[in-house]
Parts: sequence; structure tokens; C-alpha cells
Amino acid sequence: MSLNCENAAIPARNANGISRQALQFFALATVTIGIAAILFWFLYRLLGKPHTGEQVLFPPAFAVSSALLLLGSFSLHRAIFFVRIEKQRQFRFWLIVSLVLGSLFMGTQSYALWLIFPNERAYETATLGVSAFVLCLTTLHGLHFGVAVLFVAFTISRAWADRYDHEYNWGVQACAWFWHFLVIVWIAIMAVIAIAL
Repeated sequence: MSLNCENAAIPARNANGISRQALQFFALATVTIGIAAILFWFLYRLLGKPHTGEQVLFPPAFAVSSALLLLGSFSLHRAIFFVRIEKQRQFRFWLIVSLVLGSLFMGTQSYALWLIFPNERAYETATLGVSAFVLCLTTLHGLHFGVAVLFVAFTISRAWADRYDHEYNWGVQACAWFWHFLVIVWIAIMAVIAIAL
């Protein structure tokens, strides 16, 4: 009988650990999206839209977001390095840096997408021109990047639960590979924009 009681306690402890990870993930995701929204609002209030009345195909915010994307890729690479040598504190630090950079990327990228069209009527009159194509590509990339940021938040919540070490770090590597892939896609989108200009 005591054997059954001991076995019954094990799922309860696992459920508490899983629910704690779920709450951490939810909190990280909420804070990340909140930071991105605040940055977008700040850029909107501070810089606004250009007054030229012309469409902007390559706003300077794209250059800033590209730098943030590359820095995030580097920080994930550093996280993998530190988890492989069992430096958990540094590993978690670089994961958090990646998440912050991802949040800043989303805010800056949202502002850049907003700048592509000079006014609200442009959405109604958009055709199959270059700016509509650029908007479509960058929006799709942004949506996929949102998944990447959630992936990083999930990886951090598992890292706080000591799920990764020098032997088991496949989840961190998959997260980094996904981010690196999005960097390559973003470079391709920038090349398409440069050719279209």
C-alpha cells in the first residue's frame, strides 16, 4: 500500500514542475510581446511617419532590426557554447539576451512594416506592386520570428528547470538552428528588396 502512495506522489511533483514551467513560459512570452509593443509605440510616438507622402520600401528601421537579428543569432550561439561546458549561469544569461533581442527585433520590425505604407488609404489601393510584395514577405517573416521568440521563451523556462546540460542540449540547438534559418531568410528578403529598388 505504501508503494502505491509513493508512486502517486511522483506525478503530483511532476505536475507542479510542469505547471511552474508553463507559468514561466507564459510570463516570458507576455513580457516579450509587451516589450515589443511598447517599443513599437515609442518609435511611433517619437519618429512617426515620413511626411514625404511617398512609399518607403526600405526604412532605416529594417537595418536596425537586421542588426538585432544577427546579434540574437550570436547570443544563441554563445548559449550553446556555455551549455556544452556546463556553465549554466552564462548559458541562461545568453538565452535571456536572445529573448530581449528578439523582443526588440519584433518592435522595430513592426515599426518598419508600418512605415512601408505612408497612409491608411494605401492599404485600400495596394496592388501587386513591389511594396505589397515586400510587405507580404516581411510580414510572413515576422510571424515566423514570433514563433522563434516563443521557442526561446520555452527554452528559457526549461533551462530554469535544469533540463539542459552538456549531454542533453538538443532543444537549445534546435532553437538556435531555427533562429539562424530566419536570419538567412531575412538576408534573402533584404536582397529581394535591394533588387526591387
